[in-house]
Amino acid sequence: MQPGINLDWEKLRLFDTVAEAGSFTEAARRLLMSQPALSRQIAALEVSLGAKLFHRHARGLAMTHEGEQLRAATADMHERIDKAAQAIDASRDRPTGVIRLTTTVSFGSTWLARQLGDFLDLYPDISVHLMLTDADLDLAKREADVAIRFHRPFQNELMQRPLAGIRHHLVASPDYLARHGEPKTIADLDHHRLISYGDAAPEFLKGINWILELGHEGSPRAAALTINNSHGVLQAVEAGAGIAALPSYLIRFSGKVQVVLPQVEGPVFRTFFTYPSELRRSLRIDVLREFLVERMTNAALDM
Repeated sequence: MQPGINLDWEKLRLFDTVAEAGSFTEAARRLLMSQPALSRQIAALEVSLGAKLFHRHARGLAMTHEGEQLRAATADMHERIDKAAQAIDASRDRPTGVIRLTTTVSFGSTWLARQLGDFLDLYPDISVHLMLTDADLDLAKREADVAIRFHRPFQNELMQRPLAGIRHHLVASPDYLARHGEPKTIADLDHHRLISYGDAAPEFLKGINWILELGHEGSPRAAALTINNSHGVLQAVEAGAGIAALPSYLIRFSGKVQVVLPQVEGPVFRTFFTYPSELRRSLRIDVLREFLVERMTNAALDM
C-alpha cells in the first residue's frame, strides 16, 4: 500500500462484503444497492490504492494478491467492530467492562478492599482495577475512571456524589496504656507520646493532625513520631508506639487498638465519589456509585 493513501472506510466495508460474497451480484443484494453502483465504488477503491483487488471470471470473482492482503485487514477490522458493537449493546442492559478506581492507600487497602468482593459477586461482568495512592490522579486526563476523594473535586468539569463522613478518634494499644497509663483529660495528652501524620498532609487534610492542637491555644504539641500515611500510623499504634488520631474505618479494621478520651469527638472528613462528566451515563459507574453509597452509609463510618 502506497504511503499517503487516504482510505475510505465506507469503500472498505463494501469491499469486505464483495470479498465475502464472491460476486458483485450477491454483494449488491446483501448491501441493498445496485450492482453498477457497487462496481463503481470498488473501482474507485482500486484507483485510490493503485492496485487491482479482483480478477473477474465467468464463475464470479477471485481476489488478487493485493486483494487478499486488504481482505485480511478488513476481516480483522470487521470482527473488532462487531465485538465492540456487541459489547456496547450488552452494556445497555447490564453493567460490563473495566473500572479503574483510585483512592488513598489507607482507605483503599482496608475498608474498601474488603467490600469489592461483594460488588464483583453482584456484577460478574465488571472488573475493577484498584489504584492506591495518596496523590490525586487526574481524572480529566483519564489516569483513572473514578476516585473516592476526601475532598470536593478541584476541577469543575468533574462529577461528584457525596458519600459518608468519616470521623477520627484518639486511640492507643492496650500495651501502651498498660505501660504509660490512660489519659483521663485532654491536658493529659501533654505527657504522652503522640503520633501524627506530619506536615506532609495535603491542605484539605490539615485537620488530620488535630491531636497536636487539641486543647492548645498556643503552639501545638510536638509529635514523637510522624508518618505520612494513616495505615502506617495504625501499625505504629498497634505496636505500642503512642497515641494517635485515626479514622473510624481503620479502628474497626484493626481490632487491636482502643479509643481513649471517648468524650472527645474528632473532625469528620467528607468523602466524594468523583468521575469525569463523559462517564455520567455509564451503567458500570452508576452501579459502583450506588453500591458505595449504600455500603458507606450502612457502615456508619462517622461513629
